[in-house]
Amino acid sequence: MKRGLQGNEQEDGGGTSSGSQETLKRPCKQRRDKDCEGEGVHWECLPQEILLHIFQYLPLLDRAYASQVCRSWNQAFHMPELWRCFEFELNQPASSYLKATHPDLIKQIIKRHSNHLQYVSFKVDSSRESAEAACDILSQLVNCSLKTLGLISTARPSFMELPKSHFISALTVVFVNSKSLSSLKIDDTPVDDPSLKVLVANSSDTLKLLKMSSCPHVSPAGILCVADQCHGLRELALNYHLLSDELLIALSSEKHVHLEHLRIDVVSDNPGQQFHTIKKSSWDAMMRHSPKFNLVMYFFLYENEFGPFFCDEIPVTHLYFGRSVSKDVLGRVGLTCPRLVELVVCANGLRPLDEELIRIAQRCKHLSAIGLGECEVSCSAFVEFVKMCGDRLTQLSIMEEVLVPDHRYGLDDIHWEVSKHLGRVWFPDMMPTW
Repeated sequence: MKRGLQGNEQEDGGGTSSGSQETLKRPCKQRRDKDCEGEGVHWECLPQEILLHIFQYLPLLDRAYASQVCRSWNQAFHMPELWRCFEFELNQPASSYLKATHPDLIKQIIKRHSNHLQYVSFKVDSSRESAEAACDILSQLVNCSLKTLGLISTARPSFMELPKSHFISALTVVFVNSKSLSSLKIDDTPVDDPSLKVLVANSSDTLKLLKMSSCPHVSPAGILCVADQCHGLRELALNYHLLSDELLIALSSEKHVHLEHLRIDVVSDNPGQQFHTIKKSSWDAMMRHSPKFNLVMYFFLYENEFGPFFCDEIPVTHLYFGRSVSKDVLGRVGLTCPRLVELVVCANGLRPLDEELIRIAQRCKHLSAIGLGECEVSCSAFVEFVKMCGDRLTQLSIMEEVLVPDHRYGLDDIHWEVSKHLGRVWFPDMMPTW
């Protein structure tokens, strides 16, 4: 019996039987496959498509750490699908608290994945070193064909501190090698007219979105060249000094697609700056060609600089005043902006805007969002404004300090009256106190 038990123990793996020796000699991969089949799926046995799906939700640094777990995960880390969309974060540790893409990882991306990149953005801090690093990366993207490119300055525009020739040279590399660029965001950069011609020569059939506010080296002729050649352009953002009657006529031509979104930044660099006037006939041509387009205008002007604006009807839909604006200008808004959907007034002064708000409610039948900052409105006029607009006001952001109590309503009960006309509970915004 004892001898028989010893034999059984050997057969069960207790000794060095031939079966056990074969098990020890079996390749690791076969043992791992058997383990996966017999004991459930192990992490290292996950299919590549599942790993890809998981990696897509991981931050870049965590993804890099995960790639060191095993060979299978490292292979998943380098799958082309993970590198089509990438944001380079370039920040200097000494001057920024924001995280940065590690230099070694940048080198690896350029070496192994530059031909996979399609949707790329650069987020840089205010340092010149970060902007230079972004240009160095751009100049190495010679094997890629980008579909979107965004250059984003998180603080002051650091790209403007670079030598113009250095920036243009790096950007031209992308324009020449990317034959199907559809979206370009290059606000606050030294891009110029010749570089835009290179862009048009290579991506005129595919470009749909162009954002280039605060680009002082671009002339009205340069942006007109883009509008003349890029007939698929649907979204455009630029400074007011680039806007012209000729540009609006070009965007309204029969060969051009319907524009969907036009953003204009009206910014005064010096008090008393003069601004040109756009003809009403040019806006009318845009409306006939693209009757549903959104016209967004941001105003950062001093009160005495609004002379050329809101004299004739203008098809603006979203209107933002970043500086103090007079009662007279807001009164003209009510008369000349019938398509207005959203209005934001950061400051007005100490004169109540009762009449102006009532006029806007009467004339702007599509208004659905309004925000008032350092202004004054009597509680009665505000309730009447809400009553006239009704439940179409989906966004109503009014600081409590804006509302002035009168003989009909006080601050304690105005929210009930406003809520009744809105069809939902509403309270004025409160200024936080620390």
